[in-house]
Amino acid sequence: MSDPSERDTATKKRLMEIAKVWYDQIAGGEVPSITLPTRTKYNIEYDDESEVWKYGDKESVRNAGTAKSATHMLKMAYVIWFIKTQLQENRSSTLREMYYISEGWKQAKFGAQNESNYLIEDLEIITALQREFFHMRPEEDGASIFGPIRVRENTRRGMKEIHCQDDVGEAGYNIPNNVENVELVDHDASCVIAIETGGMFSRLQENGFDEEYNAVLLHLKGQPARATRRMLKRMNEELGIPVVVFTDGDPWSYRIYASVAYGSIKAAHMSELLATPSAQFIGVKPSDIQQYNLPADKLTEQDVSALKAELTDPRFATDFWKKEINLQLKMNLKSEQQAFASRGLDFVTKEYLPSMLSEIGVLKR
Repeated sequence: MSDPSERDTATKKRLMEIAKVWYDQIAGGEVPSITLPTRTKYNIEYDDESEVWKYGDKESVRNAGTAKSATHMLKMAYVIWFIKTQLQENRSSTLREMYYISEGWKQAKFGAQNESNYLIEDLEIITALQREFFHMRPEEDGASIFGPIRVRENTRRGMKEIHCQDDVGEAGYNIPNNVENVELVDHDASCVIAIETGGMFSRLQENGFDEEYNAVLLHLKGQPARATRRMLKRMNEELGIPVVVFTDGDPWSYRIYASVAYGSIKAAHMSELLATPSAQFIGVKPSDIQQYNLPADKLTEQDVSALKAELTDPRFATDFWKKEINLQLKMNLKSEQQAFASRGLDFVTKEYLPSMLSEIGVLKR
């Protein structure tokens, strides 16, 4: 479904199929219902074929047999109508805008932003479509890309071809909310380095790491937006470019890597589209803090709890992660990417990254 109009038509059809099921249930004397997977970390399973984590077999049924469930289904009906209307009018809206629009839906009004977000995810699961197909977009921006790759983007002003090194400023090329509107044209890249912080993204730019090693630098901007993860997936899958993830050395940053490589628990229904199973974590590792004697802070109680939770998270159930997380708990320390500056501004680009990338076979030295 590469043609936008065909995609919109197919999307409307799938949404109306939900309403038809409810109509048929009522006509048959049944209470209208929907069945959805239980969305917790205890119901995600590794899929050998796609190499990502997906929801398992545990399901929950919601029907209109109670006032609470009936209200939920009423809200879903309003959202289906809202999406169908904006598809017909070729409009789009943010998740936040839809939340405020529901103010006029009386009993179907959302009580909180999370409730409306969750319902859109329910519709993604039922229809097996991305929210971008609903013309829904998040508030957050996508990541920035800087490096030797050329893209062609279908914008409201027509097709734009952009080289993400030669045709952009230092801010890089900003990934749009709907990555399906972007064609990956060609590249000269050895790898994509997905970087958590803006400071490290700028350091690699200033030191010319993109030119010296033909690396595509991608600023994740913290926990990556779905458009960011989709772009990483496509660069890896369609162009065969290896992806590595470079974050701070703390439990929250490890979850950034997990969402890139394995998929997030919240969006496990989209793992096949968003996760890049071959993505490798290069640091900052707890063993790096120890080996390079990096400046570090003590773990907080929240950090310790998060690390212990990761030891029970199936996405971290590997010897590598068990060893690193247990080492961090023992050291009781965490460190930031910028801590490498204690060894000089060039250390990360002249020593650390070339060494780590060579060690995992991404760079040939």
